[in-house]
Amino acid sequence: MDSNLPLIGITPDIQEGRLRLCPEYAAAVGAAGGLPLVLPPVVELAESLVSRCQGIILSGGDDPIMEAWGRPTHPSAVKVDPVRQTFDRAVLHHAVTQDLPVLGVCFGMQLMGLDCGGDLDQHLPDSCPTASLHAAGRWHGVSGELGAGEVHSRHHQALRTSGSLDVAARSDDGLIEAIRDPARRFMVGVQWHPERTGHGPLGGDLFDQLVAAARELHHAAP
Repeated sequence: MDSNLPLIGITPDIQEGRLRLCPEYAAAVGAAGGLPLVLPPVVELAESLVSRCQGIILSGGDDPIMEAWGRPTHPSAVKVDPVRQTFDRAVLHHAVTQDLPVLGVCFGMQLMGLDCGGDLDQHLPDSCPTASLHAAGRWHGVSGELGAGEVHSRHHQALRTSGSLDVAARSDDGLIEAIRDPARRFMVGVQWHPERTGHGPLGGDLFDQLVAAARELHHAAP
């Protein structure tokens, strides 16, 4: 194993008691020059797991359980596994504390926004006439400081506000599609799926940037 490869921890989903993660995440990290590692969702080990990584990906999943932020969960929500939500929040907390690069995808972005004081539109069909453009793996346009182009999308919720994070991209119909913290090494959340978007600034480039930031941290370690 090449010890010079930065280790990128990826949080998996939990469905019916099994861990699930699309292989495209690991492939994207590998193509960017990182070493992907699926993090077992053991909440008590979150800090130790994060401390061994140089970068973190919060992967996509089902819908946040909003009671954790003092709000009721929408009746249409498909709730994420509660252990997964607790683990991912712990991973995010320790990654921020350790100033690790973080990329949040779909559910991961929503978690980042909520933990930074943002608000979530829990059912876009109630408020967005073009909600169907964002669901079921459809493609739609986004633009902003991360770039512009078509992205692979699969969600029925979206951040209404981004809290303390900057809005880095919006969809053509105005939804918040990316957030970032410019004060940190690399902390970006995207509502689309960059692992399925292909090459370019809205796809593979995001993994390149994450791994590049992780590599700097890795090489700076004593």
